[in-house]
Amino acid sequence: MRPLPLLFLFLMSGWCSAREILLQAPSDLNNAAQNAQPGDIFVLPDGVFHDTPIAFHAEGTAEKPVVLKSANPGQTVFTGNSHLSFSGSFLRIEGLVFRDPGPDSEKVIEFRTDSRTPATHCQLVDCLIQAEIDLPEKARDSKWCSLYGTGNVVERCGFLGKTSPGTTLVVWLAGEGTGQHTIRECYFGPRPKLGKNGGETIRLGDSATSAQNADCLLSGNLFDRCNGEAEIISNKSCGNRIIGNTFWDCEGALTLRHGHRAEVRGNLFQGHDLPRTGGIRIIGEDHLVAQNTLLHLGGEGARSALTFMNGIPNTPANGYQQVKRALVENNLIIACKFPLTIGLAHDKSCTLPPNGVILRGNVIHCPGVPLMALLSTPQNWTWENNTLTAGSLGGDWPGLNLSQNPAPTVNQHPLSPQSTGPLWRRRN
Repeated sequence: MRPLPLLFLFLMSGWCSAREILLQAPSDLNNAAQNAQPGDIFVLPDGVFHDTPIAFHAEGTAEKPVVLKSANPGQTVFTGNSHLSFSGSFLRIEGLVFRDPGPDSEKVIEFRTDSRTPATHCQLVDCLIQAEIDLPEKARDSKWCSLYGTGNVVERCGFLGKTSPGTTLVVWLAGEGTGQHTIRECYFGPRPKLGKNGGETIRLGDSATSAQNADCLLSGNLFDRCNGEAEIISNKSCGNRIIGNTFWDCEGALTLRHGHRAEVRGNLFQGHDLPRTGGIRIIGEDHLVAQNTLLHLGGEGARSALTFMNGIPNTPANGYQQVKRALVENNLIIACKFPLTIGLAHDKSCTLPPNGVILRGNVIHCPGVPLMALLSTPQNWTWENNTLTAGSLGGDWPGLNLSQNPAPTVNQHPLSPQSTGPLWRRRN
C-alpha cells in the first residue's frame, strides 16, 4: 500500500488546540498549508534536499502562529537553487539550513510569495544560510534574505560566507506603513571583499524609498569580518534604530547613506588596527549617534571612525543629502587612525558642508595622530564638553584645544566571534 503523504498527530486537550503535521517531503508543504489553521505545526523531515523550492501561504494569530520547523534543528538542509518563500500573517519558521546556494540562485528566503502577497508579523528564528564554496566570478546577483511587508522578525539566525554579488539581507519598502521589522541577535559573516557595489551585509530600503519611514530595529547582532564593500550596513530609509551591535574586524563602515532620523546607539566597533576597518559614516538630517565605542580602527576617508560627508545641492534621490542637525554625543573613540573626517566629498558636485552638527560629551583618545581631517569648513558646528587627546588638531579650528588625558578604561562588548551561544553554534 502506498504510504500516506502526511501523518497528522493531534494534540488533544478537550477540543483539538493544535495539530502537529509531519511532512514526508518538503514538497508536501504547499498542499498541506492550504488547510492550515492557527496553531498548526508543520514538521519537515531530516535530510539534504537539492534544488527544492518551497512556497506557502497561511494565516496564524499572535497567540497561535502557524509554525514550519525542522524535526531536528539544523538537520533539514537545502542546497543549490533551493529557496523558501512564505506569506500571510503570524508565521514562524524555525531551525532550517540553506547551504551553498548555487551560482544561479537569485534568492534564498523571501518574506512574500509574489509581488502582491507579502508576509506580515512573521518570524524567522534559528535558521542558517551558509556558503562553503567559492562561486564563479559571473555568479548571479543574489539576495539571501529579503523582508517585505510589515512587522517581521529575523532572530538568532546565521548568514555566513557569501561570495556572490548582492546584499546579504534587504528590507524592501512598498510605501508608508511597510517596514517596522526587527533583526536581532544574528550572526553575519565572514564575507570576503566583492570588489564592486552590491556587497553590503544589510540594506534598509533603497534610493527610491529613502524618504519613507521604515522604523526598523537592528539590535544585538554580530558582524564578523564583513568585508564585502565600504558599506556594512547601508541605511536607505528613515527612522531606523541600530542599537547594541558589534562590528568585528569589518573593512567598511555603518553608513547612513540615505534617509533621515536614524538612531545609532551603543554599538561596538573593534578593528584591531587592521587597514580599512571603519566606524560610522553620516549623511542626511537629524541623526543621533550616541554611546558608541570605536576601537583601533585602521580605515581612513569614508572608513574613518566618524565621517561627515558633504552634500549635493538639489541632490537626486541616489545622491548625497547634506548633513544637517546631527547630534553626536557620549561616544568613545580610542586609538583610531583617523578619528574624524569632516567634509568628505564623493565628487566635485558635493559642495554643501555639514551644517548644525553638535559634538557633545565625546571622549576621543588617539595620541600620535591628528584629531581630524578637515576637508571643508562646516557651518554652525558646536563642540561641547568633549575630551580630546590627539597628536594635533589636523586643521585650523580657532578656540578648539586638545588635552593630554590618560587613556580611558574601556568595557568591551561581550560579543565576539569566539562566543558559543545559539547565534552561531552551527557555523561548522
